[in-house]
Amino acid sequence: MKRVVATDAAMDLIHQLIAANGPLLFHQSGGCCDGSSPMCFQLGEFKTGSSDVWMGEIAGCPFYMSRDQFEYWKHTQLIIDVTRGRGSSFSLEIPLGVRFLTRSRVFTDEEARQLEDTKDGHQNN
Repeated sequence: MKRVVATDAAMDLIHQLIAANGPLLFHQSGGCCDGSSPMCFQLGEFKTGSSDVWMGEIAGCPFYMSRDQFEYWKHTQLIIDVTRGRGSSFSLEIPLGVRFLTRSRVFTDEEARQLEDTKDGHQNN
C-alpha cells in the first residue's frame, strides 16, 4: 500500500516537468507560501534532512514531508492532483498556470497493515 499516489493529470504534468527539468523531488509544504501544497523541485535544489520523512515516489520522483507533519498525516494516503491557477510558491509547475494540490483519504485497517515503510530524509538525492 502506497502512502502517496498521483492522479493521471498529475502524472502527465510530472512527466512534462521531468522532460523540461530532469529528475524531480517533491516535498509536502507545511505552511509556507501555498499553505500545505506539494512543492516540486529539480532533484538537488531542495535539501532534505533528518527532520524529513520519505513517503514514497510518484512517477519515479521521491516524495518527502516533515516528520512533525507526518505525525498528523500518517493515517492517510496522499493523493497528488493538479488544478488550474497559479500558486505563490517556488514549485516548478507555477509558471505553467497550474499547481499541484494534495487530497487525502484515511487508510482502512487492512491498508494500514500493508503500508510501505518510510525512510529518514537525510539520505538526500
